[in-house]
Amino acid sequence: MDAEYCGLQQGSSSSCRAADAVAWGAAQQQKRQRCQGSSSTSSSLQISEPEPQDLNSGEIVEEEDYYMEDDCDDDGDGYDEDDYEFDEADFNQHLADKFDDLDLPPGVEATVPWLQKIAAKEEAEEPSKSNTADENADKYKQFKQFDTVQNFSDHHFAKNSEGEPEPGQREFNMTGNFWRRIYQVSYEQNRRASIYVRVAEDRIDLLRAAIIGPKGTPYHDGLFFFDVHIPSSYPSGPPLVHYHSGGLRINPNLYNCGKVCLSLLGTWSGKGCEKWNPAQSTLLQVLVSIQALILNEKPYYNEPGYEASANTPHGQRNALEYNDNTFLYSCRTMLYSLRRPPEHFADLVAGHFRVHGHTILAACKYYMEGNDVGSVVPEEESECKSSDAGASSSSSNAPKPGAVKANPPTRRITFNTSLKTLYEDLLMEFNVKGADTRRFIVEKLKKNRPAAV
Repeated sequence: MDAEYCGLQQGSSSSCRAADAVAWGAAQQQKRQRCQGSSSTSSSLQISEPEPQDLNSGEIVEEEDYYMEDDCDDDGDGYDEDDYEFDEADFNQHLADKFDDLDLPPGVEATVPWLQKIAAKEEAEEPSKSNTADENADKYKQFKQFDTVQNFSDHHFAKNSEGEPEPGQREFNMTGNFWRRIYQVSYEQNRRASIYVRVAEDRIDLLRAAIIGPKGTPYHDGLFFFDVHIPSSYPSGPPLVHYHSGGLRINPNLYNCGKVCLSLLGTWSGKGCEKWNPAQSTLLQVLVSIQALILNEKPYYNEPGYEASANTPHGQRNALEYNDNTFLYSCRTMLYSLRRPPEHFADLVAGHFRVHGHTILAACKYYMEGNDVGSVVPEEESECKSSDAGASSSSSNAPKPGAVKANPPTRRITFNTSLKTLYEDLLMEFNVKGADTRRFIVEKLKKNRPAAV
């Protein structure tokens, strides 16, 4: 009797367990279906079936929705449909993640909210960029050719005490003939838009000058900086001048250590009017001589003895090769000045390359096509004709019949490789400064765009 009762009890218990398992399985199947229907982006989601349980083993099975966490919710935060609320921000972000991997064809515009928000954000940022560019342009326009600053913390001759006026003597010196001759440059240079000077008020024997490279030369549109010290022997003796080389020797007369080799300064031999004349020579004469005599069309011939080969094929070829190297150094000097502008000249550097960046990039591309450095760039020809009064005309450097034109192919390959790298760096820097780089950026994007299949 007891055995029969126990068997009946066990059979009843097994039936109940089987019925409970069927009901439990159906409930879980409904949850899986709801989960699959609630995610529009998970159509390919695979839901693993639970391993069959041995219901007669006597083990207690907890009704825990353990596999719903892994299979339905990508974030591991299981949810029920009744508790779910649509979050538009999450949905849009999910779409954004999906669209990041898509390569939409040109002309196709997506209208989903997240794209519209990004577009609106970019439009809102444009006025800010425009305002920054306008501010830089205004500072450049207001940058005077001659002005005073409080002091120079990075001046090459800052440690020189010679020539510094004694306390209480400053006002007298500023009104006397001694200092009047020094600052004669402030009156005369107004006619030369290619030279800028700053004088320290705390040390009126210290000056800094910026000279724009003349057109038609490998120095065209570059900025070259010089620190000047007026010693106590002035005007009986010449001033001291140091070139900001950045470690580059861009001219036989401009050493990478900063030395300026010029007869007028007494750093090179000369005769007659080439040498300093206490009765006639001025600081302005020094600056103009650097621009006209040193930064010239064929600096190769500045080297002593090389001018004798000026009319020979060998000499002309060497001069062209030297111009190639000089232009590469000039481009590197531009980058050096852009990234580390001399004190009190940051506005000039930013504004100058914002205005002239397009011309410099066009010249780079023209030279990489095989044309001589310093020759007229076709689309910039009209601009060359209206160049500054202190700059030489580039038309004088146009190719002449019978002249040596192209350098050897191997030489041009090396030149083009180096210039291409500098071109990319200049493009980035000029774009940051607000220069007109649209044409060059569009060309770069077209070139880098993968070919259509």
